[in-house]
Amino acid sequence: MVGPIRPQFVLFGSSIVQFSFSHQGWGAILTDLYACKADILLRGYAGWNSRCALQVLDEVFPKDAAVQPSLVIVYFGGNDSMEPHPSGLGAHVPLPEYVENMRKIAIHLKSLSHKTRIIFLTAPPVNEAQMAEVFG
Repeated sequence: MVGPIRPQFVLFGSSIVQFSFSHQGWGAILTDLYACKADILLRGYAGWNSRCALQVLDEVFPKDAAVQPSLVIVYFGGNDSMEPHPSGLGAHVPLPEYVENMRKIAIHLKSLSHKTRIIFLTAPPVNEAQMAEVFG
């Protein structure tokens, strides 16, 4: 560890998180706002959905870690809400499963420490007319 221990803010999500440091994105802005106050950790995975997140939850957020995050910002849902692929493959997760996955993520994160705070960001809005024009 270099210097004094600062609060850890973890950004956990899909590509919206992974690329949040690019082109003065929201992750970069957050890092700038909290410079010298908190360490911003990026755990973003392009193409992932809430089902993938559950598979690595214990690895990304181990309960026995010496330092637990002060804040976790969770941002999944964009890939989950994609139209189902006819093959059954793809990132789509049915809404009931997505809700349950997010509940499990919340329970795990809340169990890390009584000091850990969680913010869930919603999936981005969908412009159905634009989607029909581009993919229709």
